[in-house]
Amino acid sequence: MRMVTVMHWHRIRTIGSTAAMAGLFAGAAISGVQAQQPISLGQSAADGSGWSFNVAPYLWMATINANLNQNLPAQLAGTVNSAPSIGFGDLLRHLNFATMIVADARYDRFSFLTDFIYMNLSAAPAQFKSFNIPGATATPISAGLHASEGLNVNASVWTLAGGYTLAEGGWGNLDMIAGFRYLALNTRTNYNLGLTVTDLVGNQTTVGRIGSATSNGEVWNGIGGFRGRIHLPDTPLFIPYYVDIGAGGSKLTWQAASGLGYHTSWADLSGLM
Repeated sequence: MRMVTVMHWHRIRTIGSTAAMAGLFAGAAISGVQAQQPISLGQSAADGSGWSFNVAPYLWMATINANLNQNLPAQLAGTVNSAPSIGFGDLLRHLNFATMIVADARYDRFSFLTDFIYMNLSAAPAQFKSFNIPGATATPISAGLHASEGLNVNASVWTLAGGYTLAEGGWGNLDMIAGFRYLALNTRTNYNLGLTVTDLVGNQTTVGRIGSATSNGEVWNGIGGFRGRIHLPDTPLFIPYYVDIGAGGSKLTWQAASGLGYHTSWADLSGLM
């Protein structure tokens, strides 16, 4: 869950998050990367004419579940497959740096939103599943061959979209949005491993005991969807909502979120799931 505090000051609104949004950071394969990220807030339409702005650094509880195909050093001419599953506790222990920020600008019925995440972690738990070389079948790697492995990740997710208010009133607002989402994912797994593989014609390849496997990928997806909020009559409560769907460089992706918010004269508090 992400709790959001929206502070009002004249026409400028600054958002400061006080808790975190639970969700999946990325389900990724270097061939066909896809990702989900926190939504931009369902902001109400601007009052009257002129610009209004929101800026929000925030925290996000995340896990990583990935399917990685990484390249071994060139002299080995092979790849290794792994499927790291890193819970929030492990991610926090191995995190070096992260930044998460969302911003929103609105003029009358037109709006722009952007959401950016960057994460760097090192020596996270990982274990190779199979070893692949040209001309040979995939060779499973048993647990007994694993001396030590550590996954390093640099990941960026950026969303940029424009919006238009289709409907608004005392009940709330409905905005249509369209834009793109970009994902860059660079990984390196350092290993201490002993393994010899024989190809179909009898040639043998030995993986050195100490080395590293790497992968680099980026994906651009177009997205479209809706966002806004619904006010509950005669109460300070409102329901923020967001949904988008996208495709392009990856398989079809989608995300949806809603929750409950509380409006005061000086702040809006929103919890999103």
